[in-house]
Amino acid sequence: MILKDVCKKYGRITALDHVSLALNEGEITAVLGESGAGKTTLLNVLAGQTAFEGSVEGRKTCSYLFQLPKLLPNLTADQNLKFVLPKSLHAAAGGILAKVGLAGRERAYPHELSGGERQRVAIARAFLYPHEMLLMDEPFASLDLSLKKSLIELVASLWAQSKNTIVFVTHDVHEAATLAHRAIVLKHGRIVADLAAEGAPPRDFFAHTPCEERLVHILTEE
Repeated sequence: MILKDVCKKYGRITALDHVSLALNEGEITAVLGESGAGKTTLLNVLAGQTAFEGSVEGRKTCSYLFQLPKLLPNLTADQNLKFVLPKSLHAAAGGILAKVGLAGRERAYPHELSGGERQRVAIARAFLYPHEMLLMDEPFASLDLSLKKSLIELVASLWAQSKNTIVFVTHDVHEAATLAHRAIVLKHGRIVADLAAEGAPPRDFFAHTPCEERLVHILTEE
């Protein structure tokens, strides 16, 4: 997918300011920046959920993973997946729930699941929903380190099987350096950095990489 000279304003506020970007198919791209930098607006442009100026070439069918699981409380884990899926994929729901570590929990309701388990259901739903591009908006925010590590590794494992394009928004440079092939930094709606990370994801969660150090420097520059 290629964005050319994309602009988006909300009244007097410029969310995206002449953004041009080519996303590599089959790669995981992280988008970082301070609050109000334009990260979520960029995801909405990619998803076709907001009007904008400029052009987007090679649109993809998208699936979305949010910070909160957004499960329907009156449906079981299995039913939450089937609710958004075509009937042809209903049989696959149990299999992907097992892949995300929820075998035997298919009939549990959201209130019977832990926060990590609910997010695993949301991850399963996002990956199973038919898509060419997965958009993730702060999917690992507010998690403890152990859970964050396991969910990053889970996403990387599911991506390795599908090799679909992923774009995810994060404030956390460590998440980007661990999971992404590439990191884009936005400031005031403009791309100020486009960095490639070395090696295949997921990288050692406990290591600090040159990419992470560079991202910290860019994000803290005045």
